[in-house]
Amino acid sequence: MPVVTPGWYMTLAAVLFVLGMTGVLIRRNALVMFMCVELMLNAVNLTFVAAGRAAGVLDGQVAVFFVLVVAAAEVVVGLAIIVAIFRRRETASVDELAALRG
Repeated sequence: MPVVTPGWYMTLAAVLFVLGMTGVLIRRNALVMFMCVELMLNAVNLTFVAAGRAAGVLDGQVAVFFVLVVAAAEVVVGLAIIVAIFRRRETASVDELAALRG
């Protein structure tokens, strides 16, 4: 039976992070960019857990707990802002939102 080492998890986390980063850089929809940021956060969480598991300590899981708490708060505030802008402008395109001036 093959053994899955922490290196495999680190590789998976790197691939997920690159996918999220590519989505943030390429896509112009605010909701899709938001989901890509969440994908990057989950990739970092996977790295924390894999590193903690390799070291034999629970520090990785503790760090993930705090990252998830901050991510939950970010989701609440970010989605509220995106919904408010969408209701006012009827678009979620960041190109049009960049034109907002005081």
